[in-house]
Amino acid sequence: MTHVLHVITDGKTPLDGVCARLRQIRDSVDYVHLREKHRPAGEQWTWACRLADALGDPKRLIVNDRVDVARALGAFGAHLPAHGLPPSAARRVLQSEQAVGVSVHSVEEAEAAEAQGADYVLFGHVFATDSKPGLPPRGLEALRDVVERVAIPVIAIGGITVENVGAVLETGCAGIAVMSAVWSTDRPAAVVSALREVMAGCTVHPRTAWRPHPSGAPPRTL
Repeated sequence: MTHVLHVITDGKTPLDGVCARLRQIRDSVDYVHLREKHRPAGEQWTWACRLADALGDPKRLIVNDRVDVARALGAFGAHLPAHGLPPSAARRVLQSEQAVGVSVHSVEEAEAAEAQGADYVLFGHVFATDSKPGLPPRGLEALRDVVERVAIPVIAIGGITVENVGAVLETGCAGIAVMSAVWSTDRPAAVVSALREVMAGCTVHPRTAWRPHPSGAPPRTL
């Protein structure tokens, strides 16, 4: 079973820079999250169209929070913040084939998201990260607890690097999401390639494999 790799925009890199980097790494990542929450709907629509073009397929794009943009674009789905719309409400807007993910920070939040119809959860932050200054990391054991308590795929996020990704995958999660690992380097393709190499060598299979599509469609084959 293949672990999946998500890349999340950082809210700081300009659009042209994001698209240029995505063209470098698009053959090695599974999904990209448009997470530009400070931008109005019109800008997010422009970003979504440009990112989908850079990726070569809108079905490889996940739109954070803006369910309307995800629906209009025909994106893979929408990703909801921990205190955003409930998955059941987002489902009313999205097409039946689009997925809904939720950011969670505890077992209780993960179980609630699953009960409300989420197709997957994004759990973090696992390790210390510059995007969450001053907040202590939740750690590998907390990640493992979430993986073992829900029956939907769990994607780990937060401070994940080439050096620690192996330990992350050993928890049984379905994959990882990275942000600074891609946007804070001038060699994103090399970083993604190194992550993929470690991921490919992992002998621990996901407890629940990445099949968040409501119809049970398998992940993209790289």
